[in-house]
Amino acid sequence: MKNPLISRRRFFQAGAGLAAVSSLTAQSSEVHADSFKAQDAEHAVADKKLDLSPAQWLWYPCERVLQNTVILFRRQFSITLPIKSARGWILGDSRYKLFVNGTYIQYGPAPADPRWAEADPIDIKPFLKPGDNVIGAQVLYFGQGDGTWPMGKPGFIFRLEIELSHGTRQLIYSDPAWFACIATSWRPGTYKRWYLRAFQEEFDARCYPYGWTTPDYKMSDDWLPAMTLQGAADKPALATNADDYLYNSGGLNETTQLRRRSIPLMRESTMPAKRLAESHWLEWRRPAREYFDCKTPNAFRAASGPACRTVDDGWEIHLDPHRAAVLTFEFTEQIVGWPGFEIDAPAGTTIELMVQEAHRPFGTSNMAPGLMNNKFHSWTRFICREGVNVFETFDYESFRWLQLHICNADGRVVLKYVGARRRLYAWPNNALVSVSSSKIQKVIDAAINTMHNSAQDLIVDGMARERQQYSGDVGHVLHASILAFGAAEQVARYLNTFSQGLTKDGYFMDCWPAYDRLNRIAQRQLDLTPWGPLLDHGVGFNFDCYHYYMYTGDLVALEEVFPRLLRFYAYLKSLIREDGLLPTDDIGTPAVWIEHGVSKRHIKCSFNLYVAAMLKHAFAEICRAKGERSVAEDAIRTSTVLVKNTIAHFWSPTHRLFISNLPWLHEEGEIKLHDRTLATAILFDFCPENDSEASVKALVERPKELHLSYPANAGWQLWALGKAGRVDKILDDLEGRWFDMPSVGQNNTLGEWFDLQPDSHNQWCHAPVAPLYVMYMTIAGIKPLTPGMQRLEIRPQLDRLDAFHLICYSPAGPISLKGKGKKGERDMEIVLPPGCQAELVVPQQEKLQFRKIAATATENRFELNNGISHNFRLNHI
Repeated sequence: MKNPLISRRRFFQAGAGLAAVSSLTAQSSEVHADSFKAQDAEHAVADKKLDLSPAQWLWYPCERVLQNTVILFRRQFSITLPIKSARGWILGDSRYKLFVNGTYIQYGPAPADPRWAEADPIDIKPFLKPGDNVIGAQVLYFGQGDGTWPMGKPGFIFRLEIELSHGTRQLIYSDPAWFACIATSWRPGTYKRWYLRAFQEEFDARCYPYGWTTPDYKMSDDWLPAMTLQGAADKPALATNADDYLYNSGGLNETTQLRRRSIPLMRESTMPAKRLAESHWLEWRRPAREYFDCKTPNAFRAASGPACRTVDDGWEIHLDPHRAAVLTFEFTEQIVGWPGFEIDAPAGTTIELMVQEAHRPFGTSNMAPGLMNNKFHSWTRFICREGVNVFETFDYESFRWLQLHICNADGRVVLKYVGARRRLYAWPNNALVSVSSSKIQKVIDAAINTMHNSAQDLIVDGMARERQQYSGDVGHVLHASILAFGAAEQVARYLNTFSQGLTKDGYFMDCWPAYDRLNRIAQRQLDLTPWGPLLDHGVGFNFDCYHYYMYTGDLVALEEVFPRLLRFYAYLKSLIREDGLLPTDDIGTPAVWIEHGVSKRHIKCSFNLYVAAMLKHAFAEICRAKGERSVAEDAIRTSTVLVKNTIAHFWSPTHRLFISNLPWLHEEGEIKLHDRTLATAILFDFCPENDSEASVKALVERPKELHLSYPANAGWQLWALGKAGRVDKILDDLEGRWFDMPSVGQNNTLGEWFDLQPDSHNQWCHAPVAPLYVMYMTIAGIKPLTPGMQRLEIRPQLDRLDAFHLICYSPAGPISLKGKGKKGERDMEIVLPPGCQAELVVPQQEKLQFRKIAATATENRFELNNGISHNFRLNHI
C-alpha cells in the first residue's frame, strides 16, 4: 500500500522587540479579554477557513447512528482525457480511510475540537486513470468519547478537482450520486474499549464486501444512495442536522468553522516484527468471548508450547476445537502504528490481536501471563473468511509486543507477515545530538524515539493509554519539537487546538481536544474524581505560548490564542484570597496538581511561585508584543504581590529555603521540600536577596525531605541545576536514574516513571523528553534573546563531555555547535546561519579573540557574527 503524503515545511518568522521587565509596586486593575482587537483574530483565521462547496455532508440513510458504526462511501466516475492534477479535501467524523481504485491512500483526520474540524488535503493523480475510477471512503463514527475525540456528529464530506489536458476541469464532490453501505463486518453499536478509547474493534471478514473500492465491483442491495445532511460546506459535521442520540447535543453553533489541515499528513512506513518470541497453547475453562468481554478470572489454563513450527516465511499451526494457539512477537523498539498480519485459515477462525508496551513472554517467569490482555483491554478481534486473509487494525496502537490468540478452527493455519504500518510526524529535519557518554547517548536516542511516538498530530502524554494532548508536564515537548526538529507548525497547531478548550468560566480543559475533562467536569459536581481541569497546566500553557513566540517570532499563530490567555488571567486573579495567594483546594470544578504524590496544601507555595513566574516572564511579554502594555503592567504587579505573599508564608530565613509546609510545621513536625518549588525560585530569582545557595544545595544533595518530580516534570530541576552551574549533577542524573529507566534499554523510549513494570498499565513511552531539550537549552546553553532567534545567547557547559555535537533549528537556518576535548582544553566550533547573531557567554577567565560586548565579575560576553563558523578553545570549562 502506498500513501502519497503532502508535506509543507515552513518555519514561522516574524520580528518584534523584547522589552525588559521592571519591578512595579502592587496595585489592581481590571482586565478585559475584549480589549484584544477582534479583527486581528479574524484576519488570522482567514487562511484556515475552508469552503468545500458544492460538496454536501453525507451519511447512510438512517434516523439513529449507533456508536462505533462504520459506513462505506463509494463514488464511481469516468475520466476521458489525460490527467494533469487531482487535488482536493476530505473529512470524515470520527475517522476515515481513503481508497482510490483499490489502493489505500491515507488515514485521518487529525484530532481536533469538533467546532473547528480540519479537513485533510488529498493528491491522488498517480492513482487515477482514463476510464472508470472509484473513490472509496471507510468512515468510522465513534459516538462515545475518546482521548482523541471529545464529541461530534457523524458525517462525511469530499471535494476533488481534476485538471485534465487542454485545461478542462472535472469536479467530484460528495452529493447524492454517492452510495453508502453499513459495513456489518464491524458490528454497529459495539462497546468502548475503555474510558479513553472509543473503539473495541471486531472485524468479521465474512461480511466485508471485498473489492468495493475497485471499478469492477457490482453493488448489492445493501448499497443505498447516500443521505445528505443539512449543513454548510464551510462548517464541520457538528453543525449539521445529524441526530446525536447518544449525547443529545443540538443547536447550530455559529462559531463553528471548517478549516484546512494545519500540519502535514503523517508519514507511514512498514515495519516487520523482529522475531517470534514464544508460542504456547491455551485451554479455555470459560468461553473465550466471555473472557475478552468481561475479563473473567481463571478463564483459561496456559500450557507450554511450542504451538507452531516455522515454514518458509511464516508459521504453521495445527488447531483443534479444544485449545487455542498463542504466538507472541517482539518489535525492535516501541512504535505507534497499525499492527497487522496475513493468515491462511478456515472460515470462522478467530484471532484476538493484543498489544503491550512491555511484556514477559510466557514461560520466562512465574509472573509471565498466559495472555497479554493486560493493557486497558488493548485487543482487536478478527474473524476469517475461507482462505487467505490480510488483517490490520482500524485505529493505531502504541506497542513493542504483539500477541495473537488463534482459536475456533480445526486444522492447519499458516501465519505470515506479522508487522505494522508505523506512523510518524513528517519532521522537517532529523534530530542530531551526539555526545561522548554512551549512557547519555542511549537516553537521548530514547528521547528521540519518544518524540516520534508522542509528538504527532497531537502532542500527547502516552499513545498506549490516553492519547490526550496536555500542556504542563507534556507541553515541554515543544522545546524538542522546535529546537531538535524545527517543527514549528506542529507546535502552532498544539497551541491553537489546546486553547480551544477554554471553558466559559475562563479556565482551560487541560487535555484538549479530548473527552476526559468534559466528563471530569460532571464528575467533579458529584465528588467522584480529584481530576478536575488542572489550573497549573493552564499556567504552563502561557509559558508554551511565550517560548513558541521567542523561538519563531510568530504572533499570527497566537491571534486566536491570545484572547483566551487574557480570560485565563482574569480568572486566576479572581481566585486570589484574603491571604494574597492563590488557593490549591476548594476551588470548585478545576483543580491544582503540580506533581504526583503531594498534598494540596504542600503545593500551594510551588503553585503561587509558578503563577508569579508565568505572569512576569511569559504572559506579560506576550501582552507587550500584542500591544497590551497596561495588561502587562497589571500582570507584573500581580506577580509581585504573589511573590511577596509567598515569601511571607513559606520562606524560612533559618533554612534559607521555601518550605512547602512551613505554615503547618508545628502540626507536621518535619519540613517538606519540593524540587519544583526550589527550581522555580532559582530560575526566576525569587529567593529573598537572591540567596539561592541552600536551594541549589538541596537539589544537588537531595535530602530525604525533598520530593522529586516524576520524569515529565524533571526538566525544572535540570534547568535550575544548569543555571547554578552544576551540569555535573545533570550528567550524573542522566547516566544514573535516566539510563537505568527500564524503557530506555528495552523499548528505546522514556517512560512515565523511573521504575516501570511489564504487563501493566505503566506507560513505557510517555513524554518526559527533558534529556533531549536540556542538551539544547542547558548543555549547549542556547537561548533566544529576541523573538525569532534573530539574536541568541550561547552559554556552553559541556563539563565532562569530551565530544559533543548538536544541530539546533532556527527560523534563519540550522545552528551547529561542536565541542571536542577534555575540560580545560576544549576546542569549540559554532556555526551560525545568515540572519542569526549570537552572544557567547563564558567564564571571566576565558580570553577569546571575539569582540567583547559585556563583562561582569564572573563572566564575559562576546559577539558572534552571523553566517560564519567560529572556532576557539576554552581553557577553563
